[in-house]
Amino acid sequence: MSRENMSEFYAAVCAEHEIEINPHVLHVLEKTTGTDSVTIELRGNNRPRDVQRLDDGDVLALSKCLRNHTSVTVLFVSTGLDVSYNNITDEGVGHLVDLLQEDSSSLRSLDLMFNDIRRDGAEVLAKSLQCNSTLLSLRLSNNKIENSGAMHLASMLQVNSTLRELELAHCDLDTQSVIAFSIVLKSNQTLRSVDISRPLLFSHQEWAVHVSEMLAVNSSLVELHLGKMEMTDTGMERLTGGLRLNGSLRYLDLRCNRVTRDGVRHLADLLKKNRTLEVVDLSSNWIEDEGGVYLSEAVAWPGCVLRELSVSGNNIRTAGLLSLAHALTVNTTLNHVYIWGNHLEEPVCQAFGELIASGRLPPEQTDVSAYEADGRVFLAEVFHSLRRRYYGTNSFGTDTCPADEAAGHDSSFTPHVESRRHVSLQSS
Repeated sequence: MSRENMSEFYAAVCAEHEIEINPHVLHVLEKTTGTDSVTIELRGNNRPRDVQRLDDGDVLALSKCLRNHTSVTVLFVSTGLDVSYNNITDEGVGHLVDLLQEDSSSLRSLDLMFNDIRRDGAEVLAKSLQCNSTLLSLRLSNNKIENSGAMHLASMLQVNSTLRELELAHCDLDTQSVIAFSIVLKSNQTLRSVDISRPLLFSHQEWAVHVSEMLAVNSSLVELHLGKMEMTDTGMERLTGGLRLNGSLRYLDLRCNRVTRDGVRHLADLLKKNRTLEVVDLSSNWIEDEGGVYLSEAVAWPGCVLRELSVSGNNIRTAGLLSLAHALTVNTTLNHVYIWGNHLEEPVCQAFGELIASGRLPPEQTDVSAYEADGRVFLAEVFHSLRRRYYGTNSFGTDTCPADEAAGHDSSFTPHVESRRHVSLQSS
């Protein structure tokens, strides 16, 4: 089917159902070409071109266009649909579900982040995925599905054996649903990447016990996001206990928690022995100098496989940061390090300036840049950060991650890089 035919068919569907044509949808369909795999990108925050955000009527027309035209499923062997940052409600989800229920469905990824989907929409979506065997990736972050909506999705995972990536950050989950996901993941061996960051918890420790027990038996999870969970040192101790028995997790996101030096000591001990964990995000915790030293000892430990580490915003001073800089001269594996938001005094500036200048720490793989003023070395912030979806599945393929060949891992995942790296310099 040609681009003209596809856009013309969309216009015909709008006319039939008395729906006003959305110029953004029409523009994207005109640009969409027939290939074995394609992602239809209809994000509502598309810049620099202003777009008209999709509402439920737009979703109805788009769904009928993709579902009813017989050439679509033949033309697009596998399809991704990105409708994030729009005004889609539960009604719109009902229209999208029609795409998932088709016997010939080719939809492999569905991005619904930052819409207005609630509990009913999550329930309808969960029911449709109980019998769906094509969708690999579902992103629902920043939709207020709350506990009841999340419970429906957890129940769905008991029978769905296809979904590989699930994002539910900022969805107002509570302790019950977090525990439910932990229990389900003990038996679900399909999911590779899960994000349940920033739930609304009434117990800050109970969930950690269940997540730890899950990690001890789960052998498929590769990426786990636990940001803004109010995790304390006790929670970290519980979590690392489960990770000692885990042989699959490679990305652990612990941003914006309440971990201190005592908690990070458990993590450092784990990193000395763990042979799979490659990316750790500890940004916006409170590990201080002692925690920095513990991590540095782990980084310098023979056989440490850590490749990326963020300790930005952790109140680390000179001793801890110099210890980390020294560890980088010993370790040859760790090549992404993020330290902004700590106390960057002159010895630290000199040490990291030398690491960058020597090529040991590539400028695009850290969040600081060295410059001289009045004979002194300073560090300025560069807006680089850890990739938020590193080992998450891509929309269609099963390519090998670049780190896998070097590490000897057998993986069916490829890095999904979120474009957030805009560079500018600020005085420290």
